[in-house]
Amino acid sequence: MSVEKRVWVAPSATGPVGATVRLPGSKSMTARALVLAGLADGPSVVERPLRARDTELMAAGLRALGVRVDSSDTERWLVEPGPLRGPARVDVGLAGTIMRFLPPAAALADGVVEFDGDPHARNRPLRPIVEALRTLGVSIDASETGGLPLTVHGAGLVEGGEAVIDASASSQFVSGLLLSAPRFSKGLTLRHEGPPVPSAPHLRMTTHMLRAAGATVDESVPDVWTVEPGPLQGRTWVIEPDLSGAAPFFAAAMVTGGAVTLAGWPAESWQPVGRLIELLTAMGAGVTQSAEGLTVTGGDTIHGITADLSEVSELTPVIAALGALADSPTELRGVEHIRGHETDRIAALVAELSKAGAEVTEFRDGFRIEPRPLHETEFETYADHRMAHAAAVLGLAVPGVRLTDVACTSKTLPEFPELWAGLVARS
Repeated sequence: MSVEKRVWVAPSATGPVGATVRLPGSKSMTARALVLAGLADGPSVVERPLRARDTELMAAGLRALGVRVDSSDTERWLVEPGPLRGPARVDVGLAGTIMRFLPPAAALADGVVEFDGDPHARNRPLRPIVEALRTLGVSIDASETGGLPLTVHGAGLVEGGEAVIDASASSQFVSGLLLSAPRFSKGLTLRHEGPPVPSAPHLRMTTHMLRAAGATVDESVPDVWTVEPGPLQGRTWVIEPDLSGAAPFFAAAMVTGGAVTLAGWPAESWQPVGRLIELLTAMGAGVTQSAEGLTVTGGDTIHGITADLSEVSELTPVIAALGALADSPTELRGVEHIRGHETDRIAALVAELSKAGAEVTEFRDGFRIEPRPLHETEFETYADHRMAHAAAVLGLAVPGVRLTDVACTSKTLPEFPELWAGLVARS
């Protein structure tokens, strides 16, 4: 399921944008709902899912394991669990969710399950989850680096018990094990040992959704998660709009002094909306929530900030682009783990913002941006949808920003180029 590269000149805004956008569902919620539905004891419905490369590949991976996923209706996917079995092959693409969520499920299958993906996927860290599964008695063949290509020799069951993991490189290591843990014979007590686990809101989403599916989860002790063995219930999952996917659209309001509303935003969310509001407000935006949705309004200028983004690292590229357009320096820290995302996002942002004229100082866990006059540039996207979002935001104020590959946005929002061009056309 490869995607053909497409060079794209980011459109520049001629005035304030004003729009209400309707975005597909959260990638994170869709991925978790599909896995929980595939492991449940009855059928489930996933309403308003994200249909994009990552989630299509997740559905295909579950089908390969014996789960029936009917995604013919764009707004309503039907999932019917079946006996998990191999032999099977799973294409993870470049998706961390698939390479980390499905191997524990594959361990419950009866048969051999092989995992591989895009070339760069082999560079993404996997060793901690592989070693944890081995501790739990699962037979796995991995590459010399402990990652892809991966072969899980499913025995039809996982005994479970206790395991220790260093999840400092990705909270997905914890989420991947917890999602399948109710199906382990003894459940799972998972202890993290190492530097802090990043992206805590994603972990909270995992435990919330497990409980919603009927699992018993105890996370009262810091860095320890206990999941009791028991059935997962089939249910209807209503997927929220993707907050990370909305970030560039909100940034467009800030860059142009306009207003953008994300329609369909729930009154209560499982995503880290509070942290996003704090960041955008600190940078000069106004944020309001109403029955119409979540609205971001830009001010006269964008202000630089100093922020720890460890809990919301997916926002780093867009916040960095805003920082390059701000009236004062921006320093973003606490995101060393994004060096292991679709690309080394820290190094990539430093390189591309510098090419555009910004003065950027790189740190181990982030960078500092000194705003400077920016100019046209070819912005390398590194097959990374979030890098493309950053380039598009920059292009609003800087004519001539050419993305080397806008098609990489299909990973989470295939219609991004059209939505973005429509938004700017209304400026």
